[in-house]
Amino acid sequence: MTHRLLVIVALAFGPALFAGEEPTRVPLEIKLPRPMFTGTKKDFKLQPWMEKPLGKPRPPFLAPEGTTNVALRKPVTSSDKEPFTGNIEMVTDGDKEGIDGSFVELGPERQWVQLDLQAPYSIYAIVIWHYHGESRLYHDVVVQLADDADLITNVRTIFNNDHDSSSGLGVGKDLEYFENNEGKLIDAKGENARFVRLYSRGNSSSDQNHYTELEVYGKPVK
Repeated sequence: MTHRLLVIVALAFGPALFAGEEPTRVPLEIKLPRPMFTGTKKDFKLQPWMEKPLGKPRPPFLAPEGTTNVALRKPVTSSDKEPFTGNIEMVTDGDKEGIDGSFVELGPERQWVQLDLQAPYSIYAIVIWHYHGESRLYHDVVVQLADDADLITNVRTIFNNDHDSSSGLGVGKDLEYFENNEGKLIDAKGENARFVRLYSRGNSSSDQNHYTELEVYGKPVK
């Protein structure tokens, strides 16, 4: 193989090729719940910190072959010990429908839910459904990964749309987004972690925090 060809291969497949990893990526199979509405609220005026709705299906997300949802029925804890409605186990029960009885409702102000994957995984994508019964914005959505339950060791923030640090977790560069049945897909870029924590601080319809489902797509760390 010539030097020039080696350079072309390296640019195409990156360091994974030379680390002996399989570079083949395929579209993730994400089963979506039924849509509950079409379009967005007409009274929303887009602000600089808001994402303009795509208006079409999300492009496929590519991940290494064998990547699956490793969050299903894994244990979840929360900052709110007594949810207003539902129970915290609903966050990973596989029910993503945007109807009553499919989501847990936490109290106002900043709240979090935390997933224990029970082992380290290479995480490629996280998909969140807060509540998609209507088009709304959830505020100060922050997603962090860590190696321990107290979020002390190797903490990484992979998503933060808190544009003014009103939740005290730093100013985020990501955008607030309108909820729909696709959920929000976050590229985790293969980060290794056991714990996933998600923050929010109310939404554009109320000061409550909701979680319908959390999916984490990854592979066991070898």
